[in-house]
Amino acid sequence: MSIRNLPHTLEQDRCACRCIHPEKIAAAARDALSDGENKEMAVLFKALADPTRLRILRALAGQEMCVCDLAQLAGVSESAISHQLRQLRQLQLVCNRRSGPILYYRLADDHVTQLMEVALAHLREKE
Repeated sequence: MSIRNLPHTLEQDRCACRCIHPEKIAAAARDALSDGENKEMAVLFKALADPTRLRILRALAGQEMCVCDLAQLAGVSESAISHQLRQLRQLQLVCNRRSGPILYYRLADDHVTQLMEVALAHLREKE
């Protein structure tokens, strides 16, 4: 069953009675991220929420690629790919190198691959 098909009702998300567990609240508060970290993480996940950007990242997980190749793969214009790559670069998810007139992109580090692998494993475990 995919995430989109999960049955959902409001009652499934509520306790049958109202009770507060101070020790759990205190532990969660100790482990909580700062407001800045929460905002940065939200921006990161928002960037990963776009299908074209995910296609780009998945393609770059295996190799360096130029804008022309990424545009061909994604079926969008080079301008559109450049725009997406700019956003990914600003979030430090990808980096680039120039080889003569060609600009090659690659994932910035292994953490990007790990993020995608964990998300994919999570999705596939539901199947």
